[in-house]
Amino acid sequence: MKKHLLKIIYLSVAVLIVTSCSSDKDSAEEIIVDPPTQNDPLTTSNAASYMVDPSATKETVALFYNLKRLAKTKTAIGQQDAFTGFYKDAGGDSDIKKNTGFDPAVLGSDFIFITDKNNNNQADNWFYQQEQKVIVDTKVAYAKGIINTFSWHLREPNKEDSFYASDMTSEQKATAFRSILPGGANNEWYKKKLDKVASVFSNLKGSNGELIPVIFRPFHEFDGSWFWWGADFCTPDEYKKAYQFTVDYLKNTKGVHNILYAFSPDNSYTTETNYLSRYPGDKYVDIIGMDNYGDFNNQGQIGSDKANSKLKILSDYAKAKVKIAALTETGYRVTTSTPAITDWFSTLLYSALTKNDIQISYVMFWNNNADGYYVPNGTVSNTADFKTYSLKTKSALVNSLPKMYEMPK
Repeated sequence: MKKHLLKIIYLSVAVLIVTSCSSDKDSAEEIIVDPPTQNDPLTTSNAASYMVDPSATKETVALFYNLKRLAKTKTAIGQQDAFTGFYKDAGGDSDIKKNTGFDPAVLGSDFIFITDKNNNNQADNWFYQQEQKVIVDTKVAYAKGIINTFSWHLREPNKEDSFYASDMTSEQKATAFRSILPGGANNEWYKKKLDKVASVFSNLKGSNGELIPVIFRPFHEFDGSWFWWGADFCTPDEYKKAYQFTVDYLKNTKGVHNILYAFSPDNSYTTETNYLSRYPGDKYVDIIGMDNYGDFNNQGQIGSDKANSKLKILSDYAKAKVKIAALTETGYRVTTSTPAITDWFSTLLYSALTKNDIQISYVMFWNNNADGYYVPNGTVSNTADFKTYSLKTKSALVNSLPKMYEMPK
C-alpha cells in the first residue's frame, strides 16, 4: 500500500512537470515469440475471441496476444510516471534508463488530473497541461515499443476534492459509490468523466494514425477501504455493476476499441474465492492483476513466498481462462530514513515472480519523486541489485520485448 505516499505524489506539482522524450533505439536482440503449442488454446487467429472487446483494433489484439505469450518466458518491468517522476527531481531519462541503459517495458499513467474538475481544456490551465504531457508520454512510449497502462485516482463525486475515504464524511462514504451507478444521483456526472476518458483514448494515435492500445485499470485496490470505492463503501454486487457499466459505456456507448481492461485488488486475498468475490466476470476483464506492497515490506523471503502464492492464484486463473496475469503495482520505497533492503529486487521480488511455474506478464513499480524512490536511478546503494534483476533470464526491459503491437509472423 502507498496510501501515505499518494497525497505527496499527486499533490506535488514538481513530480509531473518535467517530461523526457528521449529516444531509445534498442540494441539487444528481440525475443522470438514461440508459435502456439498443441496444448495452448490461444492462437494468432482466435485471440480477439478471448478478449473483453472482440472488436478491438488489430494492435490491441496483438498486445493481448503478445502479453499472454510473453509471460511464458519473461515478465515486463514497468514504472508509474517513468518519464516524469525522478528521484530528487533529477529529470532527464527515466530513472530505470539511468540505471540500466534502457527504458522500462511498461509506462504507468493516471487520469487523476485529466478528469479533475479544474481541467478547463485551456492551454494555460495546469491540469490541461498535465493532460497534454501524459498524452505526449504515452505516444513516446508507444513509439519505443513500451506498453501503456492507465490507473484512475478518481476524486469522489461530491466536492471532487479527494479520492481518499478519510477525507469524506460518513454520509458521503456511505452513498458516493452507489450514486454513480445507473439510476444514481451522480451517474450523469460519472458518464461525463468517462466521456473524457473515452476522448483521450480515442485520440491517442501513432505515427500512422493507428489507435494506441492501452491497459485501463479502474477502481483498483478495492478490497481495502482507503479509497471511496473500497470494500466498506459498496457491496460486491455494486462494485461489479460499476465495473461492468464502465466497460460497457466505453466499449459500446463510446465505441472505444483500443483498451485492455485490468482488475486489480490489493493483496488481502489468500484463495481464488476471495480474489473473485468482486470480480465482474470474464467478459469484462482481460488482465487479472494484484497490487502488493505489504508482502514486500521488509518481510524477507517469507513475504516473498506469500506474494508468490497469491500470484500463483492469478497465474493459474489466467492460464485456465486465457487471461493475462500481472503484478499491477508493487515496490519498496527507499528514503533518507528508510534504507534499501539487500537483494530486494534480484532475490525477493524475482523469486515471487518466478517460483512455482507462474506466468506473470508484467510488474509495475510506483513512481519516484523528490523525497524517495521505488527504482534506483544508478547513483544509490541498491543500484546493482536492480540492474542484476533487470538482466535476469525472466526479466524484460523495453530492449528485450518482442514487437508488442504486431502479431508474430
